[in-house]
Amino acid sequence: MRKQQAGFTLIEIAIVLVIIGLLLGGVLKGQELITSARVRNLISTQDGIKAAYFGFLDRFKALPGDYTLATTNIAGVGTVVTCGTSGNGNGDGRILAAANEHILAWDHLSKAGFMNGSYTCAAAESTATTPNNPYGIRMQLVYDTVYGQTGGVTGSSNRHNLKTGPQIPVDIIAEVDRKIDDGLPYTGGFQNSLYAGGGTAPTEGAAASPACTSAIAVTGTWNAINGSNNCGGASLF
Repeated sequence: MRKQQAGFTLIEIAIVLVIIGLLLGGVLKGQELITSARVRNLISTQDGIKAAYFGFLDRFKALPGDYTLATTNIAGVGTVVTCGTSGNGNGDGRILAAANEHILAWDHLSKAGFMNGSYTCAAAESTATTPNNPYGIRMQLVYDTVYGQTGGVTGSSNRHNLKTGPQIPVDIIAEVDRKIDDGLPYTGGFQNSLYAGGGTAPTEGAAASPACTSAIAVTGTWNAINGSNNCGGASLF
């Protein structure tokens, strides 16, 4: 007697392939939704702090951290001797790290009611003095050059900037840049930053591996395909 050979029919194979395709599509779509949510969260965090910064400037006609009458006009601002001039800024129009005004800025903003949380200035940044980004690393609001071409041939000029802090995957930071600026790490109003924020400072340029950017030059791009999971950016004011 002839023995019948068991196997899958073409219809059964087609059904299996369709199911696998649907599962893969669901996984990819889910990953896309997670990435979009992270991008929106970072943008929302940056926008909220920028709104607080400009709101403070509009109300007090001074910058947070640099305000000379903060202890007089803002209830609860601490008179810490290592923070500005015992809780007040020097009024020179710059939020300087040298006088810890970059830490004092969060004290001024939170005590004036422009942002959630309560931060108290101290001699060093910590979770009690400075807000964290969604990845648990500190942000920074300061007047300095730690953004853009920090290792490049042209360098960066001193400007007020809001740093996202590091530990952000490069594909996320690149998408943030594309949504709010020009999508390039060394030009525009949102640029690359090597600020460590209490973690490990990001790396940039083709010589580093893995790196956040393809090159340390104006022609550099975010290394979004094979880049680092430890990147950061800065919104320029």
